[in-house]
Amino acid sequence: MLLPLTWMKDYLNIDISSKEIADKVTLTGSHVESVIDLSVGLEKIIVSKILKIEKHPDADKLSIVTLDYGSGEIDVITGAKNMKEGDFVAFAQVGAKLPNGLEIKPIKLVGIESPGMLCSYEELGYSKSLVPKNSQDGIIILEEGNPGTPITEVLELTMPIIEFEITPNRPDCLSIVGMSREVAATFKDKIEVPEFEIKNEEDDIKNYFKDVVIESEDCYRYMGKVVKDVVIKESPQWLKNRLMQSGMRPINNIVDITNFVLLELGQPIHAFDLDTIKSKEIHIKKPSGEIKFTTLDNEERTLTSDDLVIYDKDEPAAIAGVMGGLDSDVKDNTKTIFIESASFSPDSVRDTSKRLNLRTEASARYEKGVPVEFAEIAINRVCNLIEITNSGTVVAGQFDIGEKESKKVEVNFNYNKINELLGTSLSKDEIISYLEDLEFVVNSNGEDVNVKVPFFRTDISIVEDIAEEVGRLYGFHNITPMPLRGDLLSGRKSERRQVEDRIKHILYGCGLFEIMTYSFISKKSYAKASIEYNPEESIELINPLGEDFSVMRTTTLTNILDVLEKNSKNKIPSMKVYELANTFLKDSKGEYGETKKIGFGMYGDVDFYSLKEVVETLLKELGIKNTSYVALTDNATYHPGRAAKIYIDDVKIGEIGEISFGLAKNYDITSRVYIGELDLIKIMPYIVKDILMEEISKYPTVERDIAIVIDRDLETDVLEKFMIENGSELLKSVELFDVYMGGNIEKDKKSSAYKLKFQSKDRTLREEEISEIMKNILSKLEDKFNAQLRS
Repeated sequence: MLLPLTWMKDYLNIDISSKEIADKVTLTGSHVESVIDLSVGLEKIIVSKILKIEKHPDADKLSIVTLDYGSGEIDVITGAKNMKEGDFVAFAQVGAKLPNGLEIKPIKLVGIESPGMLCSYEELGYSKSLVPKNSQDGIIILEEGNPGTPITEVLELTMPIIEFEITPNRPDCLSIVGMSREVAATFKDKIEVPEFEIKNEEDDIKNYFKDVVIESEDCYRYMGKVVKDVVIKESPQWLKNRLMQSGMRPINNIVDITNFVLLELGQPIHAFDLDTIKSKEIHIKKPSGEIKFTTLDNEERTLTSDDLVIYDKDEPAAIAGVMGGLDSDVKDNTKTIFIESASFSPDSVRDTSKRLNLRTEASARYEKGVPVEFAEIAINRVCNLIEITNSGTVVAGQFDIGEKESKKVEVNFNYNKINELLGTSLSKDEIISYLEDLEFVVNSNGEDVNVKVPFFRTDISIVEDIAEEVGRLYGFHNITPMPLRGDLLSGRKSERRQVEDRIKHILYGCGLFEIMTYSFISKKSYAKASIEYNPEESIELINPLGEDFSVMRTTTLTNILDVLEKNSKNKIPSMKVYELANTFLKDSKGEYGETKKIGFGMYGDVDFYSLKEVVETLLKELGIKNTSYVALTDNATYHPGRAAKIYIDDVKIGEIGEISFGLAKNYDITSRVYIGELDLIKIMPYIVKDILMEEISKYPTVERDIAIVIDRDLETDVLEKFMIENGSELLKSVELFDVYMGGNIEKDKKSSAYKLKFQSKDRTLREEEISEIMKNILSKLEDKFNAQLRS
């Protein structure tokens, strides 16, 4: 938001430097982005009047211009074409040094000396986009001036422009009056906004316009007035100055007045050429379906039933709160105008502006909310300026449909609450004084305070808002930092967070590195990973960043595979990673939920048992027993026979395995890849918080090896558990160390060799009791699994 201090002076007459204003207003919460001084380099540039224009005798493209520069007459050579005798121009005298660094010296142009030059707006430091129509592609043509007057006075550049960063919660600051009010409050002053009086109204609006009808709740208020005998012309210089200093290009007097009021009050205004509104009726409604509409920027846009449109009864004339139509624009031959001043739903304007990718000064204000009271103030100001500039005659009467006042907001509190929130010791009178500086109406009764919030402060609703207003005017930098007060509590991580820390520590010890990926993925990721996508369980985003981030993940595996693929393509020879992350699901009732999962992934010098070892180590370190593995053969993600489901007792907690060959092609990974996923929530009940250490037995272990012939499909996990269960308390472990299939073994059989370790806590084991246990194990293996001791 640009605040020209010369414009601010119209409402706030303070004699304070721009630096002090910038510094103190920043401390009260309105951050200053920059201070712009356009007067630098304009010291020797003065207003001059063109007395005579003659062609250069030896150059067709040059002219000799005789100027009255206040101290006499002087001849200057120029190539400009946008001038005529009687025009006021900007004359740079010899010795002037322009903002672009050009130093003015006497120079001969085709044999004739030119003691100075005529300047364009761009040479004075203005952006080309701000140059008025009559000064484009040429020199500055001023609407008024006295020869010899410094150009800084005519262009009102004697004071700098302050650029403010306006936060979204302060739409009232998106205007000159709003920012002037902030400056006034900072320096304990008051702004003076004059009454916008319309001195002369003629005729009756009913003779020019029939009706205004609101047909949508997204239009809160709509006002309309008519101006006849309109004269389209250049705006006076003071009006142009205000617009250019605020970042707007002057167009013509009517358009400039509507833009002036938008900047001055923060209320968007639109002027229709009344002759183009054929029905003489305005209807504010939403289309019944898609329609095509050409806006002021000559772009055809598609409007839908979600967009609020200003209709010429049945034909669209403007997009409410965003932009007018090309056909109804004010033109050079316009004689009668219909002025619109309205208040629309911020959500409606925001949605339309975003969908059409069309953001304007009007939409930027409507999106944040424009109080309905401004509609009347602004429309009167427009008519007031039309009279001041002799741009037309205001027709008596007006249309005013909808709400006339915003909902009144009052906040009641005990003034001590303000000190509690701020950590200050301000008196009640001081608090009231700060609030009254901001134009709040304050009533007090003892320690209780009632605050009536002005309509333009739409961001105030609770006592904390009031405390913030008091705090920023008092100065947050003046508040002495205080130590925190409160009861001492034992701060510690939750049980699950402690478990997560343990898991990360264990996995890091296993050689895995943690990764972190987005919770948003693409629907295509499921197909790529051969995982079935279930829309009834998945949570799709309403407003995603793009298709690649359109759904919440239900598994970590797609992300892990993406990470492995990227590193493989980058020639990383091996990788072991894990991710401990949330996944998201929607249940049968449509309610959202999330669960924590541990995903694994590795490739390189690894195999299935490398990943299985990581999982077993993790579960063991967490104190979990009774785990089992069941072959997984019906999952397209994994290679059949090289994958397993993992159980604790009868509860499935996850899966691990090698990805299928087809999946490997999808991810363009040449190495064999092993992935898996565990459900932390299902694991949690089995985790042992405090693992008790057992004393190591001082007696030696006894080892026995056996090789048994069993069915080829019999899983070793089943056998190991069976032997442990039937080996008495002396059997401490069973470890598979060899599997043989081939000659001397039937085709549907295999030979599995196990190492059994026995140990006692209180004695040395004897050969007889070990032999008895082994005999019992072999007997039960034969009975249960038809196992035969291999000779």
